[in-house]
Amino acid sequence: MVESSAVPGVRELPPIRPGDTGLPLLGRALDYARDPMALFRRQWEHYGPVAPIRILGSTRVMLLGPDACEAALRNRGKAFVSGPAWTRVVGPFFRRGLMFLDFDEHLLHRRIMQHAFTRRRLESYSAAMHPAIETTLARWEPGRSFRAYPALKKLTLAIATDTFMGGAPDTTPDEMDRINRAFVDCVQSAGAIVHADLPFTRWHRAHRGRRTLDRFLRHYLPERRATRTDDLFSVLCHIESEDGERFSDDDVVNHMIFLLMAAHDTSTITLSTMLQYLGQHPEWQQRCRRESLALGPRPDLRELEDLTSLDLAMKECLRLRAPVPVVVRRTVADTEVLGTRIPADTDVVVTPQFSHMMPEYWTDPLAFDPDRFAADRREDRSHPYAWEPFGGGVHKCLGMYFAGGEVKAVMHHLLRGHQWRVDPGYVAPINNHSLPFPSDGQPIDLDRR
Repeated sequence: MVESSAVPGVRELPPIRPGDTGLPLLGRALDYARDPMALFRRQWEHYGPVAPIRILGSTRVMLLGPDACEAALRNRGKAFVSGPAWTRVVGPFFRRGLMFLDFDEHLLHRRIMQHAFTRRRLESYSAAMHPAIETTLARWEPGRSFRAYPALKKLTLAIATDTFMGGAPDTTPDEMDRINRAFVDCVQSAGAIVHADLPFTRWHRAHRGRRTLDRFLRHYLPERRATRTDDLFSVLCHIESEDGERFSDDDVVNHMIFLLMAAHDTSTITLSTMLQYLGQHPEWQQRCRRESLALGPRPDLRELEDLTSLDLAMKECLRLRAPVPVVVRRTVADTEVLGTRIPADTDVVVTPQFSHMMPEYWTDPLAFDPDRFAADRREDRSHPYAWEPFGGGVHKCLGMYFAGGEVKAVMHHLLRGHQWRVDPGYVAPINNHSLPFPSDGQPIDLDRR
């Protein structure tokens, strides 16, 4: 152990081991893209919970395990910031979204936005989801090797536009496909090597996508400013803080782009994961179906929350495949995590997905076992940050309850109207360049009931 002369008893960050820097320029970026969990385990075994790593030409710090993740996410000493770190990853494409803001500015925007996620509004959003789900599922064409992921992505975007925007009545299906593609391009910017708006690069496609999303929302903005309805777009146009502060047009557009992405991309990942595991475990599919069949076709939010088996399955799928497997931070001051000093101006990678798979906290962590979340076991309580799919601290996902209601509403309709099978030996080929998704489209054998 090498102690820091500045802080007695605190270790300096260990040097990267010889031969452990990875490829020139790329560093360990391709290792992450191939198999994040293998990289996490390797880092943990070589360095422990505070691990140096070379990625895209710079040395960063990877925080592994719930204790290290908690230190960054709770951020008691305010040494970690979110905005500069995410700006480096996804640049201007989700600028000024809530995860890009820090400290007083973040608190102000979050306090205003909380008015859009009150219980009453969540109940309203939940009721508005059912028509969009029914309409979209009616168009599905079941069969063998039905590609569930792209179908779900169209569905969740339809839910997001209906619920968050009150619909987009003069937008054609082809235009909605372009909107969907624009979100994909913006999210995929996270895997870019070249951070410049140059032809044929991820950032070029993301810049084009951001312009598409901006035009789409600004087209509807004057109408939402002029009317008061219960959709989120209108709410953001009119809500204000206790001191009378309101969002500007740019604030509304920036928050809507970020929220629409979060509301449909992450939910799509969770839903496709649930279709895989419930297709591979028919006893759990039937257990969930029995509860849904006991309800009517359009349950309210409270009834959705009471779908116990579906809740257990959802939590287990969020553990097995966290929609956001890592989050990033940057230090603005020297800080200490678990006895190791991290210098100021260091990029930090926080790894919730690794915590989800640690045998120290989970029984047989690779197994699909939703009952681990049941009241008599509650393995997620083995550590406050053992299960953290929605993050933690002041940046914990503001829409987590909306997301839970959305996922359960879609699954409720699917369970009542469909049944599906997935080969027990199937392993999803996950694209990890940004948010994880099945590169084969998540094939399932789907039938109507």
